[in-house]
Amino acid sequence: MKISVPATSANLGPGFDSVGLAVSCYLSIEVLEESSQWVIEHDLAGVPSDENNLLIKTVLEVAPDLHPHRIKMISDIPLARGLGSSSSVIVAGIELANQLGQLNLSDDDKLSIATKIEGHPDNVAPAIFGNLVVASYINQELNKIVADFPETALVAYVPAYELKTSDSRQALPQELSFKEAVLASSVANMAVAGLLTGDLEMAGRAMSQDRFHEPYRQKLVPEFPEIRELGQNFGAYATYLSGAGPTVMTLLPKDKKEAFILALEKQLPAKVLALEVDRKGVVVEH
Repeated sequence: MKISVPATSANLGPGFDSVGLAVSCYLSIEVLEESSQWVIEHDLAGVPSDENNLLIKTVLEVAPDLHPHRIKMISDIPLARGLGSSSSVIVAGIELANQLGQLNLSDDDKLSIATKIEGHPDNVAPAIFGNLVVASYINQELNKIVADFPETALVAYVPAYELKTSDSRQALPQELSFKEAVLASSVANMAVAGLLTGDLEMAGRAMSQDRFHEPYRQKLVPEFPEIRELGQNFGAYATYLSGAGPTVMTLLPKDKKEAFILALEKQLPAKVLALEVDRKGVVVEH
């Protein structure tokens, strides 16, 4: 059995902790034979290979009595870069428990479990459902809408340095004034409305006006202003911090993608990923 989970790009500017998009980098796990203890074979530096691995921690939280297996794990999702690497592992763990324990969990069940583990749904929801997901989690009540993301090129600039979510959250203010919160909310409403109606130009303008997190976090990613300015030269709809950063995502017309990537790699050498929207979410192959 093989389980595949897409990377995710959360927030999309003002959709803080509530909007996420599934993209075409993947974590895959292959379930091999039963074993006397859980063993995970992988080549990810610094990641445990036993029950301390987040995958197995998640499995045992969902189904503590499962018999251990040997697992092969492969991931091309950059770690601690704002592309949902930990969320993909959580979703894979829930699906692994679901399959091995024959739990018959619905996708909504999986989302509920994943959100309780992760704390908010913005990354785990698109990892489960694929596409664009707008979700809220308030007083243990979870709501979500899954929608097709408009056709666009996605280009991710992935810096060599990590940015832990905890460090990135420390850059945020403890509170906003009522006036500022209303302005921030109106911008978020426009961004979501633009995405749901396929108006990427409208959505992009709103995404660039985020007041919830990007003004505070951009200083942690010094390349951001340069990438945004370069994107504007190629007609980009939006440039935003993916999740907590430091990955910077640019949305632009598909016919401008190759030229933008060449210019970006020349101007700011780093890992650059040409991505697609993942429309499937978590996939199980028997």
